Amino acid sequence: MTTILIIEDEKELVQVLGSYLEKEDYRVLTAYRGDAGYQLWKETRPDLVLLDLNLPGMNGLEIARRIREEDQTPLIMITARVEEADQIIGLEIGADDYITKPFSPRVVVAKVRSLLRRAGSQPDLERDIRFGELRIDRNAHTVTQSGRPIDLTPTEFDLLLTLSSQPGRAFTREQLLEATQGVAYEGYERTIDTHIKNLRGKIEPDPQNPTYIETVFGVGYRAAREID
Repeated sequence: MTTILIIEDEKELVQVLGSYLEKEDYRVLTAYRGDAGYQLWKETRPDLVLLDLNLPGMNGLEIARRIREEDQTPLIMITARVEEADQIIGLEIGADDYITKPFSPRVVVAKVRSLLRRAGSQPDLERDIRFGELRIDRNAHTVTQSGRPIDLTPTEFDLLLTLSSQPGRAFTREQLLEATQGVAYEGYERTIDTHIKNLRGKIEPDPQNPTYIETVFGVGYRAAREID
C-alpha cells in the first residue's frame, strides 16, 4: 500500500487530509512536530511527504533539506506563507510542489496522485533518450551523465524528459507546468524557473552558462538542438 506521511501541526487539518487520502486507499502516517516527522520519515521511508513549513521542533525547510540530502522522496510543501520568496526557497531545496493555505483537500489529493504517478516507473515502449552526455531511461526513471547517476526529483525528471524529447522546441512555462504537474495552476508558472535552476545545477557543467537547457526570453525554455 502506498504510504503518505503528513507532517503538520494543525491536528484538524491533518484529520481532514488523512480522511481524504485514506478514501483513496493510501496508508497515512502523521506527525505533529518537525523533529518527530523527520524521525518517522527515516524509520518508514514513505512514498510521499506532505510537509508544513511552520512546525515546532524543526521547521519544514530544514526537514526538506535533510530529506534531499538522503533521498528523492516526492515532497509537497504546505504553507500559509504566500510570499513568493518563501515558496521559491522551498522549491530550491528540492520540493516538487507546494500548496498554500487555505486549500481544498481534493486539490491535495489530485496533486498527490499526480506526483506519485510521475514518480513511479511507467511502462514505455519508446527508446531511451540520449541527450549530449545524458542518458534518460524512461522505464527505470533514471538519468546518467557519462555513466554517473544523477539524482533528480520527479518534477526535475519530467522537465528534462519533456524538453529533451523535442530538442529545439520552445515550451512556455504554462506548457511545462502542465507536463510536470498534470494541470497548470494559475499563478504557479514561475515555479518552473526554480525547478529549471535546480535541474541546471545538476546537469550543466556551468549552470550560469547552460548548454543543455536554453532560456527563450519572453517565452520559456527549450532543449538545445546540439550539445557542445
